[in-house]
Amino acid sequence: MSGGAPDTPETDAGPWYRGVTRYQWLVLAIACAGWVFDVYEGQIFNLTRNDLLGDLLENPEAGRQFWGDAFLAIFLAGGTIGGLLFGSLADRYGRSPIMIVTILMYSLFSGLTYFANDIYTVGVLRFLVALGIGGEWAVAASLVSEVFPKRARAQASGIFHASSILGTWLAALAAMLVGVHWRYAYLLGVLPALLIVWVRASVKEPERWQAQKNSEHANQLGSFKTLLLDPRWGWVAVRGMLLAAVGLGTFWAVTVAGQDLMRELLLSNGVDEDTAGSRAKFAYGIVQAAGGGLGLLSFGPLCAKFGRKPTFIAFQALALLIVPITCFVPQTYWQLIVLMPIFGFLTLGMHSGFAIYFPELFPTRIRATGASFCFNGGRLMAVPVLLLSGWLKDLDTIALPTAVTVLSSLFIVGILIMLTLPETRQRDLIED
Repeated sequence: MSGGAPDTPETDAGPWYRGVTRYQWLVLAIACAGWVFDVYEGQIFNLTRNDLLGDLLENPEAGRQFWGDAFLAIFLAGGTIGGLLFGSLADRYGRSPIMIVTILMYSLFSGLTYFANDIYTVGVLRFLVALGIGGEWAVAASLVSEVFPKRARAQASGIFHASSILGTWLAALAAMLVGVHWRYAYLLGVLPALLIVWVRASVKEPERWQAQKNSEHANQLGSFKTLLLDPRWGWVAVRGMLLAAVGLGTFWAVTVAGQDLMRELLLSNGVDEDTAGSRAKFAYGIVQAAGGGLGLLSFGPLCAKFGRKPTFIAFQALALLIVPITCFVPQTYWQLIVLMPIFGFLTLGMHSGFAIYFPELFPTRIRATGASFCFNGGRLMAVPVLLLSGWLKDLDTIALPTAVTVLSSLFIVGILIMLTLPETRQRDLIED
């Protein structure tokens, strides 16, 4: 397995960004821009769903929770299929053309949501948006890992995934700006289509991929058979997928619940429903997201210094502690608002690790396929968690803080999975 031997440590020889070229920065900027809008497309439904469902359902109060979680499940399933499909195509035909296709997909179908007049049309469009989003992440994560040198890879990949917080902020600002006129928030989703011109003009295929395209392994590019049946990669891919399922499942079941926790606290303190909803959007989309962004940015440097495994384990162990504290301790708006950035930091931060770690687990010929299988396969595995979350939170006999705390026990599973996976710090990308 070539490319597996360590050489210069990631933290040696001065700042990690020393020697990074202008083109490498350009690739990172393009990857980040695509991911920002990816996240915008995902978060905008979470932030506008009450208004959307209120308009499109005949009996909003009876069906809001069910349809909200059902749409999130549809979104996760679409992301899985799109990620697996476009990840494989990116290994076969190149990073740049597939990135263009995926950006075009999620931009177009987001914009078409503006015209949707029934719940089923929205469901179909959310599925199609998710197809593009799932594919774009796999392509961008692989591209960044292949273009940057080893000593800068963890930090660059961490910045790439951390840019997601800008997408969350953008979605939160858009949701607050449009208010009950939710359709305009989806119309804004057409803007990333402009990225296509930039991608087409700027992004070259990485030398690593070009070499594989012309090698004896060319017939294995993007091969799921190679990924799953080769004993070197198959079991690693399955465990990576399970790790992502924990991260994505806890994101939708636990991290996103920050908005509902704030809303319930405000309502219990006598705040009217409209004000509670607006302040909860701000608390989740801006304040908690700021903490989450710092967690995402911190994960890369911590990975480079301490290793991938210790950093993943530490974040999940600390998340286990902060969730019940956030759920049960605060009694006022300001008490909860102080905890929400810490809650976001610890429950969201490890997601940067997926962009850092998954591309390092697989050789170039199946890198996007393998990274996508882990991350987007994890989306599909998270669907039962999401459905369980909706059912548990909807029970009259269980309070929301209790339900969220129970769901956070999934972090224990994540710790156990991480203990079985290899350490990739100071290891070159695998070529053979």
